[in-house]
Amino acid sequence: DVRGGHLAVGPEDQGNVQSISDGRGHNDALDYFNRNKGLDAFFTQIELSLSASKLRDRGIMSKSDPMAVVYVTKRDGTLEELGRTEVIMNNLDPAWIEKINAAYQFEIVQPLIFHVYDVDTKYHNLPVKMLKLKDQEFLGEASCVLSEIVTKSNRSLTLNLLNNNGHSGLKNLGTLTVHAEETVASRNAVEMTFRSSHLENKDVFSKSDPFLRISRIVESGGSVPVCKTEVVNNNLNPIWRPLCLTMQQFVSKDNPLVIECFDFNSSGNHVLIGKLQKSVADLEKLHKDKIGANFILPAHWGHEKVLKSQLFVDGFVEKKLYSFLDYISSGFELNFMVAVDFTASNGNPRSPDSLHYIDPSGRLNAYQQAIMEVGEVIQFYDSDRRFPAWGFGGRTYDSSVSHCFNLNGNASGFEVEGVEGIMAAYGSALRNVAPAGPTLFAQVINKAAEIAGHSLTYNSSKYFVLLIITDGVLNDLQESKDALVGASNLPLSILIVGVGGADFKQMEILDADNGHRLESSAGRVATRDIVQFVPMREVHGGQISIVQALLEELPGQFLAYMRGRDIKPHTVNIAQTSAQE
Repeated sequence: DVRGGHLAVGPEDQGNVQSISDGRGHNDALDYFNRNKGLDAFFTQIELSLSASKLRDRGIMSKSDPMAVVYVTKRDGTLEELGRTEVIMNNLDPAWIEKINAAYQFEIVQPLIFHVYDVDTKYHNLPVKMLKLKDQEFLGEASCVLSEIVTKSNRSLTLNLLNNNGHSGLKNLGTLTVHAEETVASRNAVEMTFRSSHLENKDVFSKSDPFLRISRIVESGGSVPVCKTEVVNNNLNPIWRPLCLTMQQFVSKDNPLVIECFDFNSSGNHVLIGKLQKSVADLEKLHKDKIGANFILPAHWGHEKVLKSQLFVDGFVEKKLYSFLDYISSGFELNFMVAVDFTASNGNPRSPDSLHYIDPSGRLNAYQQAIMEVGEVIQFYDSDRRFPAWGFGGRTYDSSVSHCFNLNGNASGFEVEGVEGIMAAYGSALRNVAPAGPTLFAQVINKAAEIAGHSLTYNSSKYFVLLIITDGVLNDLQESKDALVGASNLPLSILIVGVGGADFKQMEILDADNGHRLESSAGRVATRDIVQFVPMREVHGGQISIVQALLEELPGQFLAYMRGRDIKPHTVNIAQTSAQE
């Protein structure tokens, strides 16, 4: 990311990010890079195993010969077939062997539809993909959302089979059980702390700004970048923060890795200081023997120059890296909270040009849209579906201006039931709260932080997500920064949606995507980036939905928090995970 520079790898990264997030392409190198930052790939490959029980018997001479077909409903309502199981002969309680591959994406709701057919005997010699489904006897259908399966402790969900019209009718059509498993080869990882000495200076007016990039050599002879360190400014003897390499990245301990040391340049033209080739096993030996390895600089005509600059491995720890789904299926929850901007710059809610205007035709305004779209994704990860909801910048029931009031108007409780509860409370607040100002975030952030902090005293398996929807320029930027820095070591992420046409430069400062961590007025630096901001207008101009843009960083922020505190999934799931490896 060249905008912020110090994330380092080079200008070509930015395009790749987009190609994944809008679904046009898949880039392994970027997945590896993101995993290293605490982010898993933008999607996780899942295998679905299907079994059924007490299917209806349609056979005359023998029992039914069932096959299942799985579809995902796309955003435009059309069905995309994900795959088919094999046909099992004469069986009303089939456990199919053929697995169905699906790409689980946290940031979108993925409705699945399952159809079960009795396959006519005359087609038994045909490959299942060639079967015309209209020629087979329909035994029933079931539906669910993929996140409903992966949030279950055993990752299994049993559904009743229904007719095409959505009813089971008079007869019981049996049940279908779906089990989801991550297709992760191994959760093994190595955390290493690198240091260099006597690096060659490549800058004229100051010392080099070095960073390391590690690439894996692939069979074709090329190399795939898998991760990199941060940039250490103005230092020829840098010590970098610990770097985590997963088994997926290094493949085996004996696989050769290329380690390159560059001098960072904000233009993206980073200058090579030196490189070397070592496997993870070699790096472990360097650590044990407490010795360095010399960097090499390729010279003209294929010659290499051995440099006096060296690489040392000061720390080497083997660990297990659990995935987002390991936590979620073992009982960890995402608790959703929302805060809505009631400042006067939104316009009079009764006027059709107001951002808060409730259209009698039922068309959602930008605030309603953001609540609905984010809420319907996150609600599956919150078991009681009771959501704190606040407003800020409005003149409330007692005529005073408040920067954190209960959206439902209830003095004693700020929680509402479900996404529809937030929508109802929002509608009622528009009738009872007068627009005011200024736009202040700090109180709402501090309130969310208080709830997240309080949860730590009784439960470490909750992670909180605050959605702030705002139209405007912030009047308490420094206080908001202070609140965010204070909250950065809590189990909390903050999503900000900007609506309307205001200048959102300050929101981008809070987002800290430019590589500069937020700093409080007391000089304290945020322990991690917990803010994600999107302006609604930008998203609607392109293909990617507002929710995807907002939520795609959330699993990574969740993992960075859990891993940073060495919080592991609950034991029931660790046992299952280990057994699978």
